[in-house]
Amino acid sequence: MSRFLPLTIRFVSGGSMVVTTVAEAKKALAGTWKNKEAPDYLKAARLVEDAIAGTCRPAVAFAAFKKVAAQQGLLRPAQPSAALTMLDELWTRSKIPPG
Repeated sequence: MSRFLPLTIRFVSGGSMVVTTVAEAKKALAGTWKNKEAPDYLKAARLVEDAIAGTCRPAVAFAAFKKVAAQQGLLRPAQPSAALTMLDELWTRSKIPPG
């Protein structure tokens, strides 16, 4: 399975998990969601199953998973990577003050 940029999901029950693969998305879909009967949730669950079975592109399934997680308010904003934080600090330090 392909790996994707990490998504942090915070379940209705208060638990959370990081999802980077379609297999992890399947596990996350089994958690506590606001509405497991919502059409987009059902679609994402079907696409994730199809991707695991090899009949759907993993990128399509992962995008559907990300969409429904955002719709249900379970998707947490990603934190910048450590490398990006270091680059930001270097950029800020390297600026020449005006004047």
